[in-house]
Amino acid sequence: MKLKAGPAFYLVTIGTTVIIAAVILNAGKHLALPHAAENMQHLQMQDQRSSLSYPLATFILQVALIIFMARLLGWLFKKIGQPAVMGEIIAGVILGPSVAGFFFPGFSQFLFPPSSLGNLQMFSQIGLILFMFVVGMELDLDLIKKNAGTALVISHAGIVIPLSLGITLAYFLYSRYAPAGVPFFAFSLFIGVAMSMTAFPVLSRIIRERGLSQTKLGNLAITCAAVEDVSAWCLLAVVLAIVKADRPGSGLMVLVYVLIYGLIMFVIIKPFLKKWLLDPADHPTGGISGLTIIFVLLLLSAYATEVMGIHALFGAFLAGIIMPANETLRKMIVQKIEDVALILLLPLFFAVTGLRTYIGLLNERDIWLVFLLILVVAVTGKFGATAVAARISGESLKDSLSLGALMNTRGLVEVVVLNIGYDLHILTPVVFTLMVLMALITTCMTNPILNLINRIWAKKKKSIPAV
Repeated sequence: MKLKAGPAFYLVTIGTTVIIAAVILNAGKHLALPHAAENMQHLQMQDQRSSLSYPLATFILQVALIIFMARLLGWLFKKIGQPAVMGEIIAGVILGPSVAGFFFPGFSQFLFPPSSLGNLQMFSQIGLILFMFVVGMELDLDLIKKNAGTALVISHAGIVIPLSLGITLAYFLYSRYAPAGVPFFAFSLFIGVAMSMTAFPVLSRIIRERGLSQTKLGNLAITCAAVEDVSAWCLLAVVLAIVKADRPGSGLMVLVYVLIYGLIMFVIIKPFLKKWLLDPADHPTGGISGLTIIFVLLLLSAYATEVMGIHALFGAFLAGIIMPANETLRKMIVQKIEDVALILLLPLFFAVTGLRTYIGLLNERDIWLVFLLILVVAVTGKFGATAVAARISGESLKDSLSLGALMNTRGLVEVVVLNIGYDLHILTPVVFTLMVLMALITTCMTNPILNLINRIWAKKKKSIPAV
């Protein structure tokens, strides 16, 4: 019985390879080992180094633990009526020196050695770029135009007043808490801008969760938050251009470059995207070529604003704003980005923030008095200014107070801004920690204040006798 050609070829090939390998390996036993001493020393050093400390192994373990903690705390916070993002941020604080580093210093040093933090920082920045792109896409420019009149007055009052209060606060903090070598104008302007931020993404989710999306209050809040978001980020771009200017006049040139870049994005790139992405005859919505263009544009836009001297996040935010106003397209893009950005990469940013938050530094009574002052200024500037402006603009007292509570939501956007200030050495670890705590508390206040307002007005309604 004849053997088929395929199996015969297989057996001959395997057998020949084994024989050749055996002969060569046997002959190689007699070869002299070059640099034997050096090689032996290198092998001994490798043996002493545990495989658990390899950079890739450390990074994988970090990511797994960070994601688990972020999702767990996010779920718990949703159960108690708070935005999930607050639990995710606090998960980062727990993993940092404030909790894990304090109670389990050996574990913290093993899991987050200083040499590994650069990898976390880099990947977290990618997550932020994707997140800011989604934030830009969630802005409804048509809705902003529709409610621009009232929203402009309310939102700009909610920026200008906190800005001025923040600058005033910085005057009293500068001598003791500003980093060495940072001029007062840089410190004060940054504190002022940080006080004026509102977390548009968190606020929009709170509005949806509370069933306010189709109400007058919900629409006005979304519009005010969108206007504040755009205005505050533009203001921050101006501040960063001034702060990072290396010579007189260079800050102004950066702003000119940014203005020209913005015009190019809106006048040239936006119409091109609308034609390319929404023309099913040439390029079906969601096609591979369309997604390639979107992601390349996102990265190039982030790169452009980074090299201009402001920050990559501005380019990502602008790229999101100019995306075509097509609900199907935007939903498809967000779905593709959210799984990677919000579940995998963004929690890394929370961990980096937590590793920078040293609550143990707040070990003096005076520092806690400073924190109380920061919190009062933050709430007065945002909640108070927005509520007063809304009431003067003709809104009811209930809606004015509710709007103030919503605009006082700082959330993740505030934490992003604070990290920019920390990276630029405008904020010391103490001030950074105080401001992060302020952002957490003001955001956690939102739902309880809204519930209290609703209860008060419900009691008033019941107390009015029926006619």
